Amino acid sequence: MALKATIFKADIDVSDLDRGYYARHSLTLAQHPSETVERLMLRLAAFVLHASDTLAFTRGLCADDEPELWQKNYSDEIELWVELGEPDERRLKKACSRAQQVVLYSYGGRAAEVWWPQIQGRLGRLDNLTVRSVSPATLAELVTLNQRSMQLSATVQDGQLWLADGSRSVLVETLTLQAPR
Repeated sequence: MALKATIFKADIDVSDLDRGYYARHSLTLAQHPSETVERLMLRLAAFVLHASDTLAFTRGLCADDEPELWQKNYSDEIELWVELGEPDERRLKKACSRAQQVVLYSYGGRAAEVWWPQIQGRLGRLDNLTVRSVSPATLAELVTLNQRSMQLSATVQDGQLWLADGSRSVLVETLTLQAPR
């Protein structure tokens, strides 16, 4: 018998002072049986960092040819492709050929310390790729906000994201490993 996804609901008030974007989003997130809570919450944080009316979650882990999040225009062209983890070079090259902008959020920690030096030189040629690392400590803090039904406020200012649920606030900072030229 196949395991089913766990459903999470999140109502988020987004105030992105960097982009001048202010909106309320009611999101439904499906946690794949093999997905950790840290990864689920990183998907949520990535949504907030790129929030727009056209940004959407995809089938993610269930589809090899889709990212975690994407933003498409009215012509069905991919404007933004958001990926998580430490994918291989081929996946990132494919993403960069299909989307105008690709952003990768690496989990940080030991795996990223091994992965990044091995792949960094080969990814430097991808001029529409941004790679950001999120520390394990930040991921652990994000988990403290996780509930099946979340009411969150999010403020983005000077590249920093503050997520709060009324009793706790979490600062989500990323370290940029590679930025577009």
